[in-house]
Amino acid sequence: MPTDVPTAKADSPNDGLDFISVLRDCLSGAVIGLDEQRRVTAFNPRAELLLGMKADKALGQGPQALPLPLQNVLNDTFSTGQPITHLPLSWRSTKNVELVILASATPVHGANGKMTGCMLVLNDVSPIRKWETNMRRLDRLHSVGTLSASMAHEVKNAFVAVRTFVDLLLEKNKDVELAELVRLEMNRIDSIVSQMLKFSGPPKPKLASLHLHFVLNKSLLLIQHLLDDKKIHLTRSFSATSDLIDGDQDQLEQAFLNLFFNAMDAMEPNGRLTVSTLLLPPESRIEGLPAVPGRRYLSVVVRDSGIGIPAENMERLYEPFFTTKPEGTGLGLAITRRIIQEHQGIISVQSELSKGTAFSVIFPARES
Repeated sequence: MPTDVPTAKADSPNDGLDFISVLRDCLSGAVIGLDEQRRVTAFNPRAELLLGMKADKALGQGPQALPLPLQNVLNDTFSTGQPITHLPLSWRSTKNVELVILASATPVHGANGKMTGCMLVLNDVSPIRKWETNMRRLDRLHSVGTLSASMAHEVKNAFVAVRTFVDLLLEKNKDVELAELVRLEMNRIDSIVSQMLKFSGPPKPKLASLHLHFVLNKSLLLIQHLLDDKKIHLTRSFSATSDLIDGDQDQLEQAFLNLFFNAMDAMEPNGRLTVSTLLLPPESRIEGLPAVPGRRYLSVVVRDSGIGIPAENMERLYEPFFTTKPEGTGLGLAITRRIIQEHQGIISVQSELSKGTAFSVIFPARES
């Protein structure tokens, strides 16, 4: 409501309220006018609808005919002569529905400056509050869906390795090393499912000093049978003289398995997968990472000879649910980037159509 309307000057109390009454039906809010004796002299149709009260029942009555929160607002305005703007109020309607109202009360003055009445404007924001509640519920459901899909994605990846090694165990009868790997993968599945059931969201990594080469070798061993089936040539080039970082082994394994699975999916038989590491010199300046004197960084590059990534897809690679695979979830790279970022690292990608893709991951190195 424009601020100059309620404070318009009038020669008499009725003149002031009549001027306001010309505009009251044009307002979207409920409008209630009171005269100098605090009697209701204006009660528009919106007020009838909002308060569940016919105008003829309210006109001529004092504030006591109105809900208690409105009585308090009007009494304060008449007592202080000061306006009240957008005061949030709530009460239950005659139909036992909770109303959330923004109330504005403005004194009306005559030509001599004397207060001749008060205009009360009410705006029902209950639908907005309900909309906000629904949006929060939808956001919660979206989070549930994202979490469930994320966990299902990781369970699926873990079971690929389990199924592979169970097949091998059946072929070779007993193999202690493979049996131990199956046990570790089953433990990881149990941890992932427990996380889903607790609905706790992605856990923060439990950082401990670890050798990144060990994580890479274990992850590559998990997919070795798949590489052999597809006749993909694997090249390791671990040039980092120190591979110590602060990390969570299970989460880093998830991140690198996602990169390895993506690389295999991008390649035809007889492709080449190259995994290399390098300890960067202290003076290296890396975009996206802080320049800390004496800090060294460890680089991991996962390179494939696959079909490459179209330029129009590069900006959406880490977007949840974005995928170009017929049966993909679009969560692998989103999960991978989150894990790397929570390890204070960065991930970047370079790709050329028909020539392959290289994902570069850089972590802060730990002093040995």
